[in-house]
Amino acid sequence: MFETLLAEADGAIGSITLNCPEKLNPLSILALQELAAAARFFDERSEVKIVVVKGKGRAFSAGADLSSFTQKTNLSSREVAEIGRQMADAIEGMRALAIAQIQGWCVGGGLVLAAACDLRIASEDARFSIPEVDLGIPLAWGGIPRLVREIGPAMTKELVLTCRPFDAAEAKSVGFVNRVVLKEELDSTVAELAESLSHKAPLALMATKRHVNAVTDQMVGTMRSWSDADGLALALHDEECAEARRKYLVERSKKP
Repeated sequence: MFETLLAEADGAIGSITLNCPEKLNPLSILALQELAAAARFFDERSEVKIVVVKGKGRAFSAGADLSSFTQKTNLSSREVAEIGRQMADAIEGMRALAIAQIQGWCVGGGLVLAAACDLRIASEDARFSIPEVDLGIPLAWGGIPRLVREIGPAMTKELVLTCRPFDAAEAKSVGFVNRVVLKEELDSTVAELAESLSHKAPLALMATKRHVNAVTDQMVGTMRSWSDADGLALALHDEECAEARRKYLVERSKKP
């Protein structure tokens, strides 16, 4: 069904696996569209209670594939900028509970994808980064309100503005991930959690998810994030922002 990911269902448990490991599972326009489609795929399967979201290989996701966002398409600049938010809303809005299984790098848009999930389990080797400001673009896709919801406004400002990487231990300490486990225990830990939850009454699971999301949406207003596409669309075509991206990529290329 998909080019960039795998979507599979086995009874009450499903999975969405980003499937471009050689490139660390980047989020191209197509990948974002397919993630949203995968969420709809599971919404059509009432027997699925839990969906594990993960990346194949040594990383969860290297984040947005910016080259795909500047290519010519039949979509307007704003429509292109909206695709990421639509993805995050679709994952968060799934009837099933979503568990992010995070190993290796979880960067930028990949972090927004993880934030759209209901629970997050990380291996001890997980590393997080939000490099958008260094790339001359604002964090979009509803990332700001989701981060404020999970880690608070002050830490959101620090991590987004400084662009500094942080490890799994810090992610746990600020409340972004629920658990940190040994690398070799990540698969089994997530599988055990998914199996445990899959035996619970679906109505109770869905009601709890909806209730928590409704309360937190009143606090941070994720539905208002539709407007962040305007800032992203502008930044992708602003020359000063483009120069920041060029500088960032040059500096990265010099690092061992």
